[in-house]
Amino acid sequence: MRGSEDIALSNGLVPAGTLVDNNNDAKKAKVDKGQNNITPSRVVHLRNIPTEASEAEIIHLGMPFGRVTNVLVLKGKNQAFLEMAEESAAVAMVSYFTTCSAQLRGRTVYVQFSNHRELKTDQTHSNSNASAQAAIQAAQALNGQTVDTQGGPNTVLRVIVENMVYPVTLDVLYQIFSRVGQVLKIVTFTKNNTFQALIQYPDVVMAQAAKMNLDGQNIYNGCCTLRIEYSKLGTLNVKFNNDKSRDYTNPSLPSGEPGLDVSFSLGAPGVLASSFATMRGLASPLTSPFGTIGGLQLPGAAALNTAALRLPGQTGAGCVLLVSNLSEETVTPDALFTLFGVYGDVQRVKILFNKKDTALIQMSEPQQAYLAQTHLDKVKLFGKQIRVMPSKHQGVQMPKEGQPDAGLTKDYSASPLHRFKKPGSKNYQNIYAPSATLHLSNIPPTVGEEEIKAAFAEAGFDVKAFKFFPKDHKMALIQLDSVDEAIVALIKMHNFQLSDASHLRVSFSKSTI
Repeated sequence: MRGSEDIALSNGLVPAGTLVDNNNDAKKAKVDKGQNNITPSRVVHLRNIPTEASEAEIIHLGMPFGRVTNVLVLKGKNQAFLEMAEESAAVAMVSYFTTCSAQLRGRTVYVQFSNHRELKTDQTHSNSNASAQAAIQAAQALNGQTVDTQGGPNTVLRVIVENMVYPVTLDVLYQIFSRVGQVLKIVTFTKNNTFQALIQYPDVVMAQAAKMNLDGQNIYNGCCTLRIEYSKLGTLNVKFNNDKSRDYTNPSLPSGEPGLDVSFSLGAPGVLASSFATMRGLASPLTSPFGTIGGLQLPGAAALNTAALRLPGQTGAGCVLLVSNLSEETVTPDALFTLFGVYGDVQRVKILFNKKDTALIQMSEPQQAYLAQTHLDKVKLFGKQIRVMPSKHQGVQMPKEGQPDAGLTKDYSASPLHRFKKPGSKNYQNIYAPSATLHLSNIPPTVGEEEIKAAFAEAGFDVKAFKFFPKDHKMALIQLDSVDEAIVALIKMHNFQLSDASHLRVSFSKSTI
């Protein structure tokens, strides 16, 4: 026995066969409740829809099974109707959701055939129908389909990580994608200098949900953006369980020879096995309950944005770096704060009292520490090649009262000079290795080229070239004699006062003049 169905005429859609008078003020059409034989129909009836669910979310429930041609949402009744292009698509949808419950915003949705054969437009409410069609087209565009495309998506997703400032590992991807549904297999690889992954779900509905909710999201603030599309592969054939590939349905697979690149067959004829170079990764930061992703609440999933995971003053594993072979006579906490601050927000710096060529530097996040280590290990600072490596310490402690320190430990947690404190800061997109060319910004209109070059010369630097940005004289490039000199120049000239209200901002550039 099916429950009653309500069709709201005021929404502009009526079931086929319903008579509509010119003066029809009825708000719904009652359907015979006593019908025992459930006849398949192109129209699918959905009950227990969350009030806050959008038309697009409801449409996405049907799209894995075929083309959706119409939608009607009864907000007050917590019900909806989806009209499929083919009856076979509706049959597949109802059949699937009899064995596995449909979910919208953490709420179970009940799926059954409708008594109505189709949803027809009431011409007096054409605007409502236009809105429904616009929602269908938008959902299909988001899904990579056109309105005329028949068929549904695949169980295998291809994931591309753009603007990968911080390393992304297989475990990070597993924690993100497994919150949407059960992940069966993952294969990671690098193609065209871009980190990518293939992720397989048990069915198209889970893959659909993952693509819908995670495509375009950032794993970390302002970077590591997920671009998701459907793979042409029907299944993944994983040969090894290691940090590059994993078959979660077969934990007994060998790991392969450590230290060697391993090739994986992707289980499709004509597809070449890919070679995966070793990529050093960090433990996944995704450890808290899910927040809101793309406007949808995903229960039990992990928040993508690490800024949401960090409390003020909180430290995490891997945030502290050990820096050695420093110049005892020249280095200061402020100098280290400025240099390492190019790659993250430095919280504290401690130059060891009894070993002044060594320092501990605490960053805000493990990914920032990794980035600083990657770019600054073995660079020359004040004439000495420094070494940067992870520290076993979880945080840098301030000296106790009466303990000798001589100003060698400083807390920068409240510094106004942090480059990445704003969520989604554009500075994440402009992080480069030390170079002889520096990027200058925050230049006031009253300050010209000669004044800036003179300021650098007065500080002891030999300027080789200078160039304002053509369309924005607030920014410029300045080229020095060497990378070593540019590193010292960045330390000395960052936050240099150019005018009463303007301080110079300095970072490394990928460009040359």
